[in-house]
Amino acid sequence: MVCAGLRMILDRGSRGRVEVVASVPDGDQAVEAVQRHHPDVVLMDVRMQRVDGLTATSRVRALPDPPEVVVLTTFDSDDEPLRAAAAGASGFLLKTESLMQHLHDSTVPPEQTRAVRAVATLSPRESEVAELVAEGLSNGEIGERLYVSPSTVKAQLSSVQDKLGVDNRVMVAVTVTLARAATG
Repeated sequence: MVCAGLRMILDRGSRGRVEVVASVPDGDQAVEAVQRHHPDVVLMDVRMQRVDGLTATSRVRALPDPPEVVVLTTFDSDDEPLRAAAAGASGFLLKTESLMQHLHDSTVPPEQTRAVRAVATLSPRESEVAELVAEGLSNGEIGERLYVSPSTVKAQLSSVQDKLGVDNRVMVAVTVTLARAATG
């Protein structure tokens, strides 16, 4: 997810100023890719299969005319920044929640991202109503399930529509379905 998201951001967002020449799952392959492609910059995840990113960073920096290496990390341990610097990393990019959200947003179609954000604004009761609308239940059926009157459901549905920015129950169902698809 992180790798695919970063690649998409760099490929699409750089408007041709950045070319991604390789994307590999382990440190050994990263070193091989650097030797093959001679990139200017390497974005290296600390957490990689087989050979970790710090070991691979050290190997890349030991090559003749090495590229700069930016380490992607969560800094789970206090010594990780020191180890990355000792390996020759030129800088760090933290895997923060906002970075992860941006990566998710870049790999999920925009309409699904908007749907997830909109559905997240609903109260627990509004979410229940929206889910039941998406299942195709009428206001009366929803009222029976939630032990409220149809007029209460109608009022809650009106609030749901306002928060989702839609005009009818069909669009409520579509928005909920898109949000479900994005969140698995």
